[in-house]
Amino acid sequence: MSDFISILTHGRRLQGAVKELSVEELETVADKLNSIIENRKAKELEQQEAEREKNEKLNQILAQLEEAGLDVNDLKKAEPAKKAAKVGKKRPVKYSLKDSEGNEHKWTGIGRMPKVFKAALDSGKSLESYLIN
Repeated sequence: MSDFISILTHGRRLQGAVKELSVEELETVADKLNSIIENRKAKELEQQEAEREKNEKLNQILAQLEEAGLDVNDLKKAEPAKKAAKVGKKRPVKYSLKDSEGNEHKWTGIGRMPKVFKAALDSGKSLESYLIN
């Protein structure tokens, strides 16, 4: 790629490289280059505008800090507010079963059925008999 750039930026080398192109082809290349230049200029203007807006916002914030009697260093010292941890609600237990050993098994009715409930259903009992009211 550096060879291409050195040819493109050097007058005589560029002239030698394009000597076999027709005038129409050269005009097409020139149009494409002009389009690239215009796009680049537009991007640079957008970046300058974004930077100007950013600086304007920063100046507004600094002015607000001054009005409040604060300094930028005060912001560095301040601890960020802690967000409350999201605590999900547990689903209510829908079914309860006591096995032969007296252990109680609970199930919300969602997800894979526990083996204890599956064994009870296979032995002929209904799921409704374990429903909690």
